[in-house]
Amino acid sequence: MKIFTIGFTKKSAETFFTRLTDAGVKRLIDVRLNNVSQLAGFSKREDLRYFAKAICNIEYVHLPELAPTADILDPYKKAKNGDWAAYERQFLDLMRLRHIESSISREVLDGGCLLCSEETPDHCHRRLVAEYLKEHWGDVEIEHLP
Repeated sequence: MKIFTIGFTKKSAETFFTRLTDAGVKRLIDVRLNNVSQLAGFSKREDLRYFAKAICNIEYVHLPELAPTADILDPYKKAKNGDWAAYERQFLDLMRLRHIESSISREVLDGGCLLCSEETPDHCHRRLVAEYLKEHWGDVEIEHLP
C-alpha cells in the first residue's frame, strides 16, 4: 500500500497538479480542518474537487477525521514558533482516540495523497497521519511529493 502526501503552499496550480499526475495518485485526500480557506487560488474544497477531476482525473475526498481539532491547531499556529513537540503529542493522542487505523478505509487511502497547506511535511500533521498508519498497518510506503 502506498500513501502520498503534498502541501499546496508555495506551489503554482501547474506544479501542484503535475506532481499529482506524475506520481500516479488515485485520489486527493484533504486532511485540513478548514478546507474552504483561500490560502492558494486553487485550494478551496469545490475548486480542488473540480480541478482534481478535470486535470488529473482523480477523486477528491475530505476526511476531517484526519485533521487536528481547533483546540490543538490554534495554539500551535498562533504562538510565535509554536511548540511542535506538544502539537505532535496532542495530535497523535487524537489519532489514537479516533482509532483511525480501524475507522478509515485502507482502500480509500491506498494510492491516495494526503493534502494539507504546509509546504513541507516536516511540521505537518499529514506526515504524522501517514506515519501513524504505517506504524499500525505495517505495509505502508510513504512518499512525500515535493
